[in-house]
Amino acid sequence: MSAPPYLALGDSYTIGEGVPASGRWPAQLATRLGWAAPTIVAQTGWTTDELALAIDAAGLASVYDRVSLLIGVNNQYRGRTVANYAAEFRVLLDRSVALAGGDAKRAFVVSIPDWGVTAFAARDDRGRARIGREIDAFNAAARAVSEARGVRYIDITPTSRDRGGDPAMLADDGLHPSAAMYTRWVDDIVHTLPVAGPG
Repeated sequence: MSAPPYLALGDSYTIGEGVPASGRWPAQLATRLGWAAPTIVAQTGWTTDELALAIDAAGLASVYDRVSLLIGVNNQYRGRTVANYAAEFRVLLDRSVALAGGDAKRAFVVSIPDWGVTAFAARDDRGRARIGREIDAFNAAARAVSEARGVRYIDITPTSRDRGGDPAMLADDGLHPSAAMYTRWVDDIVHTLPVAGPG
């Protein structure tokens, strides 16, 4: 039996800005669980609406055994409202479930990490505390939508805050996670995600 196909949807965190392809968390997750290499639709800088357009452009027609969604940090960074995010996230999550064959148990959401703990954030006028509060608000909206849809929500944000400013946990840009931090996220995911197979 072939390993189940896996689709990962997101932004810089999913594409793994600044790390080798093998260090991206979806790639690490697939390797850990014996899945086939993931199909990734993600790009640095994407917001919820930009990801939606990219899904359209990708023409995804397959039904995937697993679909992950991690999106929203750029909505927060650009100063968009939580209400706008929640509305667009809801549409993306419904599309994720559809790509998982309509089975909410085969989709999962990963929370937005807190970039406020990074070296990059020290230069942001909003300050680390405010960034953290805003990330929490966006994540609360994503969790509420996920739970309403019966989709598993996996909270990696505490892990992103723990040692998140450690140079070993950051890529060279001082903002994005290193492969080592992604490994810690994968530890959280595999302890939360039912991995026996679809259905």
